[in-house]
Amino acid sequence: MESTDQYLMRPAALPSWGQRTSLRLLNFFGWNFRWKPLPGPHGIAVVYPHTSNWDFPIGLLAKWTVTHQFRWLAKDSLFRGPTGRLMRYWGGVAVDRSAPQGAITRLAQTMRAADWFWLAITPEGTRGYRPYWKSGFYRIALAAKVPVLLVKIDYGKKVIDVTQSVVLTGDEAADMAVIARAFDGVQAKHPQDAAPIRLAPNDAVRPDEGSGGYRKQA
Repeated sequence: MESTDQYLMRPAALPSWGQRTSLRLLNFFGWNFRWKPLPGPHGIAVVYPHTSNWDFPIGLLAKWTVTHQFRWLAKDSLFRGPTGRLMRYWGGVAVDRSAPQGAITRLAQTMRAADWFWLAITPEGTRGYRPYWKSGFYRIALAAKVPVLLVKIDYGKKVIDVTQSVVLTGDEAADMAVIARAFDGVQAKHPQDAAPIRLAPNDAVRPDEGSGGYRKQA
């Protein structure tokens, strides 16, 4: 059985001052960071659980530690005003939740056309409790034919683990079962607000044979 200790990052092993500083800050606050090289130049990074505002600065420090460009989705209201430019500089991609039509196809096409495009998504969609995950990550990954990276922010062990990825098969039940097993035991900052790892029954996905993409089950 593979040991994740071999993927534990240490400041001395990092090439740049910025990377070492970011990791030392994580370590200072009690966090360890496990990292494995990404499975390719394109993919979806699923970040779970997400129940606290603290997830954002912790995630940013992890991102700066590896220096890879990860884009991330957020509601468009966060990009208004003077902070909007900073959010985009940090990799933010604004989403208009009132007009989701076509967003999956556009994101998949943009991802495949780019030399490098990793998109981080929090599938819970909110810090408060909801009884399921949103299916956007699943539909984008299928449409773009890219792997899904499983990013675990475990407050129980104080570990950020970025060592596992999965390739979706299109069998939703089987795929979500694999993802759920991978996140088993990971503790949120506020465990009572962590969503069960499942898609809503009315948010199932299936192939759209007319376009070659994917859409919601009617």
